[in-house]
Amino acid sequence: MSDRKYRLKGYQDNPRERTPRPAVPRQAPEPGAPAGARRISQDGPRTIQMPGFRHVVRCSQCGTVTGEDVGLLSRCGKCGIDLHTCAQCESFDPASRFECAQPLPARVSPKSERNSCHLFAPRTTVERETTAPRQNDARKAFDDLFKL
Repeated sequence: MSDRKYRLKGYQDNPRERTPRPAVPRQAPEPGAPAGARRISQDGPRTIQMPGFRHVVRCSQCGTVTGEDVGLLSRCGKCGIDLHTCAQCESFDPASRFECAQPLPARVSPKSERNSCHLFAPRTTVERETTAPRQNDARKAFDDLFKL
C-alpha cells in the first residue's frame, strides 16, 4: 500500500536528487554606514522629482481660476457671477450659526450675491503643479519658422 492518499502517477513517482543552490556572496557595507544599511544604487541616491504647489482662488460656481485679489466689485471672467460673496469666503460653513465660522451679529442673505462683509477673505486652495503651463506651443513654433 502506498503512503499517499491518492494513487495517481505524477511528479512524485520519479526519484530525484535536490542540489542546493550556491550561496550568493553579500556585499560588504560601506565604511561609516549604519548597521543593516545597504546601497541602493551605484550612482548614489536619486533626486526626488516632487511637483511644486501653488495657491489659487477658484470661482465657486464654475471653478475657473481667478486672481488672488478679490475686491468688492470683482466678477468671474467666465460665468460673470460676483466673487465677493459668502459662498466664495473661506469662513463659509453651512453647519455653523448664520452659515459663517466667524461671529456675526446678523445673518447675511442670500449667500451667492455680493455683500460688503468686512470679514470676507477669498477661499484659497493649494493645488499641485502637475505640468508647466502651455500656451499655443504649436502655433508659436509655426510662427517662429517665418520670423525675419
